[in-house]
Amino acid sequence: MDAYAAVVLAGGAARRMGGVDKPARTVGGRPMRDRVLAAVADATPRVLVGPPGPVPAGVRVTREEPPGGGPVAAAAAGLALIDPGTPVVALLAADLPLLTRAAVGELLGHLDAGHDGACYVDDDGRRQTLCGVWRPAPLRAALDRLVVPLAGAPIRALLGGLRVREVAWSGDGPPPWFDCDTDEDVRRAEEWTR
Repeated sequence: MDAYAAVVLAGGAARRMGGVDKPARTVGGRPMRDRVLAAVADATPRVLVGPPGPVPAGVRVTREEPPGGGPVAAAAAGLALIDPGTPVVALLAADLPLLTRAAVGELLGHLDAGHDGACYVDDDGRRQTLCGVWRPAPLRAALDRLVVPLAGAPIRALLGGLRVREVAWSGDGPPPWFDCDTDEDVRRAEEWTR
C-alpha cells in the first residue's frame, strides 16, 4: 500500500510524568513526537494533534476540542484534516519512540480487504490500538455512532466495533508499540536506542 496519511496524537496530560509535555521528551537525542513523525515521513499529510510548538517541516498541527480531551477527541480532530479519499491513516500515539518506518510498513502490509484496521499486539496479546493503521471511512462512521461525548471517551469506544487485524511484532529490534508512560519507560527506551 503506497498512499496513506498519519495522525499523531500528542495532547495527553502525562499525569504519570507530572504533567510534562511528554511527546517533547527526548529519546536518543530526539523528541519522541519527532521520532514518530519520522517513522511516517512518507505519509501525506502528516497531522500532529496537540499543543502548538516546533514540528518538522510539512507537518500540520491541530488541537482536539477541548484541549486535553483525550484520544477520541484527538483522533476526530486529526481525521478532520484527512482527505475523504485517503485509503488508510496511521493512528499513532506520540510516545512511541521505537516506532520505525519498517514497523509501519509491516502494519500497512497486513491490512487487507477483510479488516478495518491493523494494529500491533504486545507480548500479552493486548491490542496496541494507537500503533495501528485504519481505514478512515470506518473510523468516521464509528465517530458518528458514539453517543458519549468525545472528550474523555476511551479509544476502545471508537475502535471497539471495528474489524481488526492483530499483528505480532516479528522484526528485529525492540517492539515498535512500546510507549513511554513513565520515567522508567523513557529510560528503557533510551537503553534500546543505544
